[in-house]
Amino acid sequence: MNNRKKTDILIIGAGLSGLVTGLILSKKYKVTLITKQNLDKCSTAWAQGGIAAALSSSDNFEKHIEDTIKNGHGLVDEDVSRLIIQEAPNCIRWLEENGIVFSRHGDEIDLGLEGGHSERRIAHIRDETGKIIHKKLSHIVKLNNNIEIIENSMAIDLIIDINQKVKTCLGAYVFDCNNKSVTTISAKNIIISTGGASKVYQYTSNPNTSTGDGIAMAWRAGCTIANMEFVQFHPTCIYHPLAKSFLISEALRGEGGKLLSPSSARFMKKYDERQELASRDIVARAIDYEMKKYGYTNVLLDISHKSASFIKRRFPLIYKKCNELGIDITKEAIPVVPASHYTCGGVQAKLNGQTEINNLYVIGEAAHTGFHGANRLASNSLLECLVMSKMCSESICNISDKKSDNNSLRLWNDSYVTDSKENIMISHNWDELRKIMWNYVGIVRSDKRLTSAKIRLKIIEDEVNDYYHHHKIDKDLLELRNIIEISSLIIDSALSRKESRGLHYSIDYPLTKTEYKKNTLIHGKRGDYFMKLVHSKV
Repeated sequence: MNNRKKTDILIIGAGLSGLVTGLILSKKYKVTLITKQNLDKCSTAWAQGGIAAALSSSDNFEKHIEDTIKNGHGLVDEDVSRLIIQEAPNCIRWLEENGIVFSRHGDEIDLGLEGGHSERRIAHIRDETGKIIHKKLSHIVKLNNNIEIIENSMAIDLIIDINQKVKTCLGAYVFDCNNKSVTTISAKNIIISTGGASKVYQYTSNPNTSTGDGIAMAWRAGCTIANMEFVQFHPTCIYHPLAKSFLISEALRGEGGKLLSPSSARFMKKYDERQELASRDIVARAIDYEMKKYGYTNVLLDISHKSASFIKRRFPLIYKKCNELGIDITKEAIPVVPASHYTCGGVQAKLNGQTEINNLYVIGEAAHTGFHGANRLASNSLLECLVMSKMCSESICNISDKKSDNNSLRLWNDSYVTDSKENIMISHNWDELRKIMWNYVGIVRSDKRLTSAKIRLKIIEDEVNDYYHHHKIDKDLLELRNIIEISSLIIDSALSRKESRGLHYSIDYPLTKTEYKKNTLIHGKRGDYFMKLVHSKV
């Protein structure tokens, strides 16, 4: 059965940015929070590193800004970075006021060091920062009477009114993954906080939920998408058949971890004078090159020269996980490989999340604000989530109340479609697409590989579109539809950048070119097409 629902604020996604925004806005509005799985399943909970903030006496905002700009390879918006970085200490205080206890050294927060940073400035909770922050805030959200949590549900598409002078978002169609029903939800403001799209690749450090749903929805609704070619591959994901997607935090290298070949030879000095503490793009590309040149299945990351007591205290989660796999990191090196990790591009949005569509905000990893440029600086992601949440909430609270009328929104109608007897098409295309992206659109690219990927992807897209319009939807189909569009955006963006910059490296264009010191923009689908697509199912 399909039905209607009305709310003041609809937040799609329950990572850090969704939780914080919901908590702030719930002081004034009724909030509905949609999460694709259970509330505790998201990328935030997997974040081991921490939050970058200039808190020490030797550090300052200018140093943090300089590191961010340097790592962004010419595409960081300096004004945006300044606003975010200056808010960092306030964000740390806000978390502490809400019960978050950071690791400490005496009376001060114990600040870690990560690649690309010139100072120790990573506020952390051992190697479980995201998990503990998300758990604490989730608990607070669950106790909040002004927040309704809808789990195991995902938005299908945004509902857009294109009859006004400026397109306006009225709500969304939301699919209940358990009972297979669709709810038409209308809201005064809609906030997308669905995270990134790293699941488009065969190997990723992200949870299964990272399928770029919010970016794809916003693009179909007409939003401009920026810089999707800049996909960050984390250099060190554990290589083990029983350890799917487990990340080895950059903080381990910050505390002295060394990268080694399988024969135990260090190799990073060949690529950057900072060696293991070079930025992620450089380290990931170096590992990829070593593996391909010498035929390695993986490289090694060794922290065993540090004391066992330090390792167990500083990295309890990593120690425990590796120990379960038969690897004692106090005595031996960890086998690692790069894996897709973070989407630096996303929906073009202001720092308060406002998009070019009225009432529609996009925050966190799904947004592109200009903060990360061509390569995100380690531990700047949770910081951006916190600042965008604060500014988005303030912006909405400062707008005069608007009316919302869900009676004008038609219900979802799937009466003309049938159950599929060919589900193999979904699972096969899921696997094939992710392999195509890994092999052809990965760490090192070429025009030939990208063009081959584009051709193969078009075949999959045609199959899935036909399937979508003739069969009843399910979670796998909706996610596949989204990752196809995300993959196309990545490929088209990469093909248009005839240079190498940051996370985008092309063997055809190995040099960085001044004329490409600009963002790659792909305008959203035409509004009339989007409404036609929606109306075909309502």
